[in-house]
Formats: sequence, C-alpha cells, structure tokens
Amino acid sequence: MDPLTHTATGLLLSRAGLNRWTPCAAAILMLAANAPDIDIVTAAGGSLNYLHYHRHLTHSLVAMPAMALLPVLVVRLIGRKPVNWLGAWCASMIAVASHLLLDWTNSYGIRLLLPFSPRWLRLDWTNVIDLWIWAGLGICLLGPFLARLVGSEIASGAPLNRRHGRAAAWTALAFLLLYEGGRATSHARAAATLDSRLYRQSSPLRTSAIPDAANPFRWRGVVETADFDAVADLNLASEFDPSRAAVFIKPEPDPALDTARQSEIFRQFLAFAEIPFWRISPAPDMDGGKLVEVFDLRFGTPLAPGPMASATVDARQHIVHANFQWGLPRPR
Repeated sequence: MDPLTHTATGLLLSRAGLNRWTPCAAAILMLAANAPDIDIVTAAGGSLNYLHYHRHLTHSLVAMPAMALLPVLVVRLIGRKPVNWLGAWCASMIAVASHLLLDWTNSYGIRLLLPFSPRWLRLDWTNVIDLWIWAGLGICLLGPFLARLVGSEIASGAPLNRRHGRAAAWTALAFLLLYEGGRATSHARAAATLDSRLYRQSSPLRTSAIPDAANPFRWRGVVETADFDAVADLNLASEFDPSRAAVFIKPEPDPALDTARQSEIFRQFLAFAEIPFWRISPAPDMDGGKLVEVFDLRFGTPLAPGPMASATVDARQHIVHANFQWGLPRPR
C-alpha cells in the first residue's frame, strides 16, 4: 500500500491502545508501519535495481524482528527519551506486520518467504492506492479532533479526546478488516465471472481480476488463452460482455525471443512479471534486427505499457541493446 495508508494505520494502532506499551508509541508505530519500505534506497542503483529489491528481504517474515527494532532505535536516539524496550519492540512488530498484510492484499505482490522462496504472493483485493481506505481511516483520525472542537465540554477535553480517540481508532481498524473482507468477496465474484465466459470461442487458461483504486465494483480483467490475451473492464454492478474485451495476439515463436530471455534485464523482469506479454517487431535502422519487448499485463497493455523490458536483437541473434523502464504510453 501507499505510505499514507501505512502511516495512518500505525497512528491508529497507537491510539487503539498500543500507546500504553511504551512512551513515544505514536512515533515508533508510524515509523514501524513504514519501515519495510526502507528498501527505497535501492532506487539509487537504478530502476531495475529497485524493481529487484523492492518488497524484497525488508518485506519478509524473517526480517520482521529487525524491521521492528529499527524504529525503536531511531526514536530513542533522536528523541532522547526513554522507552519501554520490550513493549516498544512488540508494538513495533504489530505495526510492521500491518505493513506486510496490507501489501499482501494488493496486485503488486510481496515476497514474504524470502530467503527461502522468491515467490511473489498477492491477493489482488485492493489497489496500491485505495481511496475508500483513505476516506475511512481519515474520518476516524479526524473525528476526535472535530468532536473536541464542537463539544460543549471542551474544558475537560484531554480525557474526552483520549477516550474518543481510542474508540475512533478501533472503529477504523474494524472498518479496515471489514472492507478487506468485502474486497475479498468482490474479487472472488470477479474472478468467477471472468472464468465462466468464452473469449472468441476460447476458454481461458488463467484469469486475473485487478482492483480499481476508486470503484470497489470495478475490476480490470486479464484473460490468458492459448493464442491471445484479453483485457476487459468488469463492473459487478452491471452485465459483463466478454466480446468488448481488447484482444492481443501472442507472437509466433522466434529465435529473437529466446535470445532476449538470456539478458539479465529480462531475467530479472520476468521474475517479477506475473502476466508477461511479449511483442516483437522489426528493429528501426537495423536490417534483419528485431525489437523484443515484454511487459506485465497487470499494469498496462500493448497500447499503454507499464513497466517493461526491451532488447534489440541483430540478425545474428546477438543482443545489441537491452533496457528496462517503468513504461510510458506508446500507441502502436
């Protein structure tokens, strides 16, 4: 999920009662709820390096104790205030766990089992940015402050604010659990709808339902068949028409595809891509050369690709140039 959601979750965990476990709990928990994303420093090594190391070991179950200890150390050293080390570490562990669970729910995925397994795990329930989660958590965060402003008992506002803040925090966390449960049910319905249709008289081999950031009923369906992939908008509030799906024909076997796979850039990208789609075309300004591209249909289409790897392969099946980019719309 995005940093705003993680930070709000950490603050709500503090208000829900974890602030009783240690002084400076709010600061520790907000940092801990974001701690696994410390891997952003790997972006200094380039976009491909970031792709490889984002949601890597810092997002694994094995690293949780170290990730939980880091915010406690930071707050203790910078704030120069005493903390309850055991209570702070346990509370921080809960906040780090919330980060991993939230990341697991979205389509990007997470590698929880490193270093024992590099497998990406994803539930596809929510978008990396979910506006309904923003709204629900935001209301519960601001609610106690607004209640204090308009309350007639403002003279005794401190205890009232603590009591209301705790109730609002529990309400927010309950909302988050119920919302995720609803998204799980909605995702199951979307996946079943995609699986039950024919696409150009072909049965799907695999389907994926990718969540929308704003509309909980809307999903982006990706359907894989033997000869083509299809991308369709699916709204559970209306009838689904599979004939309106955009169809993209898979390329014929070509030696240039096998050559491109040998590139380290392609190997790293294919380890990440859950629904790879290949495209091959004549290379500009190169007789007999081929331009090979692969991208992930979770995040784009051939008309507007997201993250993708590309390679120029000459007529002798040598890679002249290989590149990775996060992707820009490219009409073709």
